[in-house]
This record gives sequence, C-alpha cells and structure tokens, in this order.
Amino acid sequence: MSDPAGNLTAGDPQGGPLRSDASPTGEPPVGEPRIGDEAAGSGRASAGGEVVGAAPASTYRVQFTPDFTFADAEAVVDYLDALGVGALYASPVLEAVPGSTHGYDVVDPTRAREELGGESGRVALHKALKRAGLGFVLDIVPNHMAVGHDDVNQWWADVLRHGRGSRYAKYFDIDWDSGPLLLPFAADEESEEEHEHYRLAFWRRGNTELNYRRFFDITTLAAVRVEDPEVFDATHGEVLRWVAAGEVTGLRVDHPDGLADPGGYARRLRERAGVWLVVEKILGADERLPVSWPVDGTTGYDALREVGGLFVDPAGEAAFTALAEELGVPTDFAAVEHECRDLVARTILRAEVRRIAALVRDADREEAERAVAEVLVNFPVYRSYLPEGLDAWTAAVRAATSPAARELDRQVRAEPHGELATRVQQTSGMVVAKGTEDTAFYRYTRFVALNEVGGAPDRFGVPPEEFHARAAAREAGSPTTMTALSTHDTKRSEDVRARLAVLAELPGEFAESVRRWTAAHPIGEPSLTMLAWQSLVGAWPITADRMRAYLDKAAKESKVRTTWVDHDEAFEAAVAAWPEQVLSGPVAAEVASFVERIVVPGWSNALGQKLVQLTAPGVPDVYQGSELWDLSLVDPDNRRPVDYEVRRRLLDRLDDGWLPDVDDSGAAKLLVVQRALRLRRDRPELFRGYRPLEASGRTAPHVVAFERTDLIAVATRLPVGLANAGGWGDAVLPLPPGEWTDVLTSRPADPSLAGMLDRYPVALLVRGDR
Repeated sequence: MSDPAGNLTAGDPQGGPLRSDASPTGEPPVGEPRIGDEAAGSGRASAGGEVVGAAPASTYRVQFTPDFTFADAEAVVDYLDALGVGALYASPVLEAVPGSTHGYDVVDPTRAREELGGESGRVALHKALKRAGLGFVLDIVPNHMAVGHDDVNQWWADVLRHGRGSRYAKYFDIDWDSGPLLLPFAADEESEEEHEHYRLAFWRRGNTELNYRRFFDITTLAAVRVEDPEVFDATHGEVLRWVAAGEVTGLRVDHPDGLADPGGYARRLRERAGVWLVVEKILGADERLPVSWPVDGTTGYDALREVGGLFVDPAGEAAFTALAEELGVPTDFAAVEHECRDLVARTILRAEVRRIAALVRDADREEAERAVAEVLVNFPVYRSYLPEGLDAWTAAVRAATSPAARELDRQVRAEPHGELATRVQQTSGMVVAKGTEDTAFYRYTRFVALNEVGGAPDRFGVPPEEFHARAAAREAGSPTTMTALSTHDTKRSEDVRARLAVLAELPGEFAESVRRWTAAHPIGEPSLTMLAWQSLVGAWPITADRMRAYLDKAAKESKVRTTWVDHDEAFEAAVAAWPEQVLSGPVAAEVASFVERIVVPGWSNALGQKLVQLTAPGVPDVYQGSELWDLSLVDPDNRRPVDYEVRRRLLDRLDDGWLPDVDDSGAAKLLVVQRALRLRRDRPELFRGYRPLEASGRTAPHVVAFERTDLIAVATRLPVGLANAGGWGDAVLPLPPGEWTDVLTSRPADPSLAGMLDRYPVALLVRGDR
C-alpha cells in the first residue's frame, strides 16, 4: 500500500520510490554497539508494545569447542570488525559435557564453560567486543540438559540419590507415577540394576519404556520444565545476569517446539531480557510465526529456502524425476514423508507415543497408541500451538483412521492447555523432525539441493515473484528476523547447494553421467546412490575420509539398509569402501571434468544468493568461515576449524583496493560479504523498504533485482541458460533517478546488464545524490 505522498511503504511490492526520510548515522562511539534497525539507538516496539533492544546489523556465527575458546574468538574480533560484522553469534557457552564439540549438552546453566575459558575468558571476550563496538548474541538451550549415570550434572545426580524427594525432581519432566526413573544406559540386559529411585536398564529399552521426556531420541538429553517459574529462574539466571550487565545483546532460543508453552516462555524471557530475540522455529513453506509471540523472528531457515530456491531452474524437475525413477529412488515425497514419520513414531519415539496414549481416557491402550501415532504422523507443520493453530490439528485428526482419534480430539479440544494437548504438541515436532529431516530427506534424494532444514523438496525452486512477495512480507511483518544460508545444522553448505543448483540447468548431462558412474561403482541402495553422486559433485574436491563419514551417516539416517542401532555390517562395509574405490579409479577424472563444467556457474549462484541474503529484509547471519567458498556437508563436516589468517590476509588486500577475480580463492565472495556487511553497519538507513525491480530484454529472466532505500541489489540467476543465450545482449535494468555507484567495483552503474555485470555476476548499487 502507498502512503498519501505516493511513496512505497514496507511490504508493498508495487508503487513508486522508496521512502528516504532517515538521515545517515555516523560511526558509533568506541564501546557502543553498532546497530542496524530502523529504530537505531532507541530500541523498537515488540508485539507486546514494550521497548526492547535494537537488532544487530548482522551476525557472525561461531562454534565454540575446547579447540576454539573464548580466547580464540577474542583473537579474531578485529577481523570480524574489519569484515563489518554487527554481532558475534555464539553457540551455547554454559557448562557442558566435557569434550562437547557443540555445547547443546548443558550440565550446569549457572556458569560459563571452563573448557572455553570460564568466566574470566568470557569477560575478556566481552571487553574485546565492546571495544570494537560489536554485540554478542548467545544461543541458549531451555528445552533440555545432558544427563547420565554419573555426577557430571549435579542436579540430575541429586535426583538419582533422592528420587521424588529431590529439590530438583520437578526440574526435569519425569513421570514419577510410573515407578522409579528408568535410565537406559546399560550396555546389555546382564548389566541392568535396581536402585531405590532409579533402574539402570538395557539401552534398547529407552525407545519404548522411557519415563522422562527427552530431546528427540537422545536419552542422554533430558527435558527441563522451564514452564515452572522456579526452574526458569534457575536455568536462566546466569544468562540474564549477563544480559543485565550489557554483556549479551541478543538471544537465540534453541528448539522452542519442545517447550510446554513456547509463547508463554517467549513472553517471560522478553520480560526479563529486553534484547533482540529470535527462535529456532522451523516454519513450513506457507507457515508464519504465531503473532502472539513477542520475538523478532526465526533463525532464518524460511529465508534460506526462499533465497536458495531463486537459483533453481524449475525446468529441470522432469529430468531429475525421470532419473530418480530409473534408479529406483522414490519420487512421491508425500508418501515417503508419511512412511518415515510412521516409522519413527513406531520405533525410536514409541516411548513418547505410549506416554501420550496413557493420557487418553475411555480408549483401549493399544488403540489409543495407534491414534496418537497417526495424528502425530499427519501433522502438516511441526506444531500447531493450540488453540490458535486449530486448523493444523484438525487436519491431522482427520487423516487418522483409529476410532480412538475421536476421543483424543475431544479431550484436546476440551483442554487445549491440558497435559494431553501439551504432550501431543511437544512430540509432534519430534516426529516431524526425525521423520522428515532426518529420514525422508535421506530417502527422497531426487534433487538434494532442496533437501534442507525448512525446505520443501517437492517444490522445485522459488519463482522470482514468490520471492519478492515473501521478502516484502518479511519487511512489513518481521524486518529484524534472522536470515541464513548456512548453519551448524544445515544438511549441506550454501556453496554446495549453489553448485548443485547448476545441475537443474544441465539435467540431461548429469543424468547421463550418473548412469555411467553408477554402472562402474554401484552402492546397492538407490536413494543413497543418488545422494552420493550429488554430494560428491557438490563438495568436490573431497577426501575419501570425509565422503566416507558422510555416507555412513546418510545410510544410517535413511534407515533403509542399516541404522544407528541395527547394523547391516556387510552393507556398511560396502558403503565405507565406495569413496576410495571412486576416487582412486578412472571415474574420478570424469567427476573432476564434470565439476569443471559447473564450477563457474556455481560460483555465480553462490555470489548471487549471498548478495540477496545480505541485502534483503532481515538480519543476515554469516556462518563461520563461509565468507569464502565453503564446500561442507552435514555435521560434523561443517564444524571443521576455520583458517582466519587466510581470511585476514585476503581482507587486508581488499582494503588496499584489490578487486579479485571470481576464482578458487573465494576472495570475490569475501568482497561481496565485506561490502554488504559494512554498508549494513555503517549506513543502516539504506536497508528499509522493499521494491522489486524488473529488467527488460530477452534475457531479463536471468536477473533478480530489488531496491531498498537508496540501495539496489542485482544478481544473476540461471547462469547456464544465460550463457546458452549468448549473454545479456541488450537487456537493461532501468534504474531510479539519481547517481548510482556499484560499491563492489566503485564504478558508476551502467543500466545495461552486459555493462553492469561484466566484472562480477552481482552488483550492489548505492545512490550517491542524497
């Protein structure tokens, strides 16, 4: 909608010039955080109307480990400052299981982790960030804590000693009415032990008899009842102390779908911590965050799907479907997804299903279990947030065939905040995540660039019109939500997906290659075969060890021939031998030759999607190391050490005026990241509003462009098709009035796309007459 002056307001994809009534801001004083939202310096209003802290201009995610500590992060603060980063975005830093490489297994939320440098190291890092003017965004884990048959977690150890009488008994979500706490940590049945307050049981019993809530199917991560105010205070007190001291300027909430009342939790956290707040909520393609949540937005998987999809050619879908069918890979995603969700509900998450079924009154227990499983399997989204999300709940119930589903439905509707409804809600996301992301995505391997967290593998690409509409909606409704392209949880890095997107433009060539390569090196399982060749091409060059570890995980996650608990040793041995056989044989040269054919258009896609993410509405995150090319696969491959000295040297050269070629060094990507992040930090007033720009000419569909305030982002899309058309020809991008300069090259903007994009496949234009 336009305002009375005819200016385009946020969220309107049509209309006249963008509003430009904000004055530029200068450099902040030393020690003051640099901020990039439109309420710079004064905070902004949350959904509840209270004034909350300003959003960072951008974030840079780092994974803290015993090998990358607070001191190591402190040593790269100057580099992050030079890159233009607004805030360091940290993985969890509270005391965790010794040796943990991720920090999500917290054992003591009352202190900073000693292996990272403890409290003194944390404070030293804060001081370095403050001197540089960077914020500190912290990942917190309210849903669970690490537990075991030991005393690493003192709260849990006290529960084992005192049972229901422990002061910490109510901290954990334990069903005490079912008898002693069952600990499925024994190596075999002969090692089972009976104790006063717990039973040490064979580990296999955890998936069927567990009487405490856990994180997914991980029995060593016990759920915490943060809905209890006392438990909330105990688990959040230290972090809130850091917030109050100004040492934490933003929070990222892990796995809110596991909480009893995510909205209530968000409100309590917002009341106690008036800082930027995002939640790791995985949204469906057409789903939005509940409007009642007082948060800034998500951690960006929704934006990832939209941005990445822009660079996928839908014309390649039929050929990929045909190849999948030829190899024996399933091509009905809905059927695969349903089958995989049903599998996890009946096996690895059966304990959760049984606990819910026991709460269904007036129904046969076995029939109630079937009804609960059917409803969970058929959820159209991760969680429906009753009573607001009644449509999703209704859809799931209607798909169930068990007569007990009617009684389940009646009770949930009668008490939408009762224990039964709450446990269904907490478990639905577990079934969806384990069934879809961690199983179906490894079986439905038709085109794996789409098989991403928050992705929609059956939607082959995102049309520019859809992208623009969603970007405008984001600017209007959640302009300070996070956006991301790579995370510690993505199935493959942004640059791997960018290269794989090229295959959608060359489906015939890839299909012929896969047929030939598979004949020489069969794996014996169709879905894994299709995944293996795409992964090899996407991450090339890759060592046999990295490829072996990836395929081992993929084979077990798919649960087709082998699993994490029930092994087919012969098949696993064949999979383990495959990478070395391929890389040491003649097929390796063919793969290298094929990759050489697609690497340059892959770089074009990578630069395009990065520029779009960095300049579109939202707060962009850069995952550690991904400012250069990063050809990583799923964790732990994507958590390898980052060489910051290489990045520092390249950044110094950029500051000396070097314009790098688009080549193996990745310096061109560093240039794009640096220029965009510095603009966000130093000139936040440029990043308001949103308006699509349309090019004219025969090759106009190969460019995506949009205008913010006095800023235009331009990116090449579908580069193979563009090359086949002979280049840009006479295509033109009409520019709004003014003198526009490409900040990547420092040249005046040329409206002809052949001139504008002759140096790089992207352009970042800034108007200099205002």
